[in-house]
Amino acid sequence: MSPRGRSGPGARVPPPRCHLHCPHLPTVGATSEPAPPLPSSPTSLLPETPQNCPRKCRPRRTWAMTEVTKRILVTGGTGLVGKAIQKVVEDGEGRPDERWIFVSSRDADLTSSSETKALFERHRPTHVIHLAAMVGGLFKNIRSNLDFWRTNIHINDNVLHSAHEMGVEKVVSCLSTCIFPDKTTYPIDESMIHNGPPHSSNFGYSYAKRMIDIQNRGYSEQHGRRFTAVIPTNVFGPHDNFNIEDGHVLPGLIHKVHLAKQSGSALTVWGTGKPRRQFIYSLDLARLFLWVLREYDEVEPIILSVGEEDEVSIREAAEAVAEAMDFRGELLFDPSKADGQFKKTASNAKLRRYLPGFQFTPFRKAVKETCAWFDANYADARK
Repeated sequence: MSPRGRSGPGARVPPPRCHLHCPHLPTVGATSEPAPPLPSSPTSLLPETPQNCPRKCRPRRTWAMTEVTKRILVTGGTGLVGKAIQKVVEDGEGRPDERWIFVSSRDADLTSSSETKALFERHRPTHVIHLAAMVGGLFKNIRSNLDFWRTNIHINDNVLHSAHEMGVEKVVSCLSTCIFPDKTTYPIDESMIHNGPPHSSNFGYSYAKRMIDIQNRGYSEQHGRRFTAVIPTNVFGPHDNFNIEDGHVLPGLIHKVHLAKQSGSALTVWGTGKPRRQFIYSLDLARLFLWVLREYDEVEPIILSVGEEDEVSIREAAEAVAEAMDFRGELLFDPSKADGQFKKTASNAKLRRYLPGFQFTPFRKAVKETCAWFDANYADARK
């Protein structure tokens, strides 16, 4: 999410609710306009059945009239993870006592304390999933470490302090495995975040994200707040940023393969292809975010990742993308480009203690679905 932006009088108003059991009832959708009011009593009911539903919904299940007790504000709600959460909620994981509010940079400049406070006063959330951040791939981080530090520090402080002032019951913020020390032992776990400096390529972003953990501890100890954080590994999926220069490695590869296939040229991957990463599909991460919001009660962060055995090299990732997109050309590597951190293997042992049976989408299946989404939405995809 870009930190700049405002809502305006021309902002889209959510369509009216069509019927009582519409699966979209608790979800505002990808707009920050205040939700239409719920019926005030059982005597003011919406129609029992669909009547020209403006969302063309087909009810997935029947919900009795339930009071909405949770208003969940998602910052960065139109980005990769926000869109995944919205899809998971609308596909049946939402609950009738929840109203989901997805906001983006068009709705408030979160580097501004006054605009952030106004956003919270407008929606009065009981819970927050904080995804908004200035983000970018390796080369954008190398160029702009100071910008990453300053922008993200402002965003995070404003969001957490506004949540505190508004009495928000719980905040779940999103960190990244890049916050861990560069010089460390593997696998890394939640206890090692502050054991040394992060990799020099993205120190600005990394230190800003580490400070969320410090703030969560402070709000807990001084004010009794339930603020926590998750640490996902490399996230990818539909609605990612597929910009080759500034995006992350996997969406960048997908865009490169698309262009190479169109032009009939070789695929050139920056770096040696040897660094290793754990990739998590955005829809899997979204399901885990809902569990953390509802069930995880520790202030200490939790790593959300596939297992160590599912780590793949950049070469293997490029080969998976080429296979998914039926690319038959030559695969080349450019060692003159930086590799970045060689590995940051993370342990998901803590997650497995809580959710031993959670099933992750197989990597190649998730890559294939993401490539198909990119091809189908090429004109509108971020790139």
